[in-house]
Amino acid sequence: MTVSDLFKFKDERTKVLHFTWFAFFVSFFTWYNMAPMATTMLAELNWLTPEHIAALGILNVALTIPARIIIGSLLDKYGPRVVYSGLLIIMSIPAFVFAFGDTWAQIAISRLILGSIGASFVIGIRMVSEWYPPKDVGFAEGIYGGWGNFGSAAAAMILPWIALTLFGGDNGWRYALALTGVFCLVYGIIYYFAVRDTPEGKVLLKPKKSGAMEVSSWGDMVQLIFWTIPLGGALALSAWRLEGMGFLSETFLYVTWVIIGLVFIYQVYKILQVNVPLLKKGVPEDDRYKFKNVAALNSTYFANFGAELAIISMLPMFFQLTFSLTPATAGLIAASFAFINLVARPLGGVLSDRMGSRRKIMLIYMFGISLGLVGMGFIDSSWPIVLAVVVVVLTSVFIQGAEGATFAVIPMIKKRITGQIAGMSGAYGNVGATIYLTLYTFVSPQQFFFILAGGAFVSFVICYFMLEEPKNSFADEYYESSADQAQVIEELSEELTGEEKVKKAL
Repeated sequence: MTVSDLFKFKDERTKVLHFTWFAFFVSFFTWYNMAPMATTMLAELNWLTPEHIAALGILNVALTIPARIIIGSLLDKYGPRVVYSGLLIIMSIPAFVFAFGDTWAQIAISRLILGSIGASFVIGIRMVSEWYPPKDVGFAEGIYGGWGNFGSAAAAMILPWIALTLFGGDNGWRYALALTGVFCLVYGIIYYFAVRDTPEGKVLLKPKKSGAMEVSSWGDMVQLIFWTIPLGGALALSAWRLEGMGFLSETFLYVTWVIIGLVFIYQVYKILQVNVPLLKKGVPEDDRYKFKNVAALNSTYFANFGAELAIISMLPMFFQLTFSLTPATAGLIAASFAFINLVARPLGGVLSDRMGSRRKIMLIYMFGISLGLVGMGFIDSSWPIVLAVVVVVLTSVFIQGAEGATFAVIPMIKKRITGQIAGMSGAYGNVGATIYLTLYTFVSPQQFFFILAGGAFVSFVICYFMLEEPKNSFADEYYESSADQAQVIEELSEELTGEEKVKKAL
């Protein structure tokens, strides 16, 4: 796959890629619609305070963690087309409620629910992997992730202009926010009719059982349960932050923790329900995969996407205070971090496709992140601002390139559960952001960058010892086990007409 292939619009897989990255773009355009409107909301709603905005920021990502797990399971079962369309259409409802909400309850609950749209990223990972072979999937996933993720930057640039110029008046900000809901609703319908899950004659492989990720050994099942714990832990931490800010009572905090604990117990039950019968029966040798590869990629997304979300949240203020800049100038410099996404994620995917070892590329990126963040930790007012910007941009290239490299590996671990693997790794990105931003409240910006560097280096070590080179990394087809092949034969047989079945039998 080359850059010129992106402009072959008559090619169906190119068309699917463009429709899918734009679905991701619309999702993030809607998900990040609040930040550029925050100051306007504070001015228009006289009861709203900066503390409310901070609380909404926490609510905005809280449900993204469980949503990515749930969506990952649903798309493996029902296919990406239906799930992507359904998510966009459903999420238009909280987008409208948030836009026209007049009470704290309306705004807070709608924002909490709207955070689920952040799970959209996971869906496209499976869709793209269905249309692109292993040798090209890194570049394709990088285009999907990098161009789609730009929706957050587009919201920051476009929505204030829409509110002031297109609508104007006291309620212009409301109509601008509502417009993002319209985009979700309309594009959800368009996406359903514009794409299909797989190319002609190809079967969408599905898990043997739904409800939890299937594993290949008893030890892997223990690992899956262990790596499930931090997902609930991040939610518990978010609830604790809200209680500390005065938005949750102590009683409600404990109730929330009990609910999170019960959900975790239910998750463990589903893991056992799905896997114990499979493991007792015995998993064929050619159908096994090693969960340690999933764990390694969980750590990379924790360290790279978690760091990206955390840095974006604090970088404008860091530049403003460190170099005595105006908010507008600091915001413009900080925006360079997001702009790099357009190139850096696809570059990470391309290098993963072209350099002969996806594992080595992953290790290089994670080590590069560590060095870049250490460099950022030394930035202070004595630095020339140009040098500081160069270090930030280079670090961003490594961080977002590592994200592209991560999702160049995920479709090859176990094809039929790609959605669940992508969902878990994607959720770990939000876990990382939650933990990092909590730590940020206790340290200086320079110390914070060193903490992020430490997280990246820990991931490098985990990948060095746990991540393996996937099977068929650069082949024309994904690895299929005997169980996968049996499923393909069964699916194709069901699609045959009576006459075709007779001919096939003869």
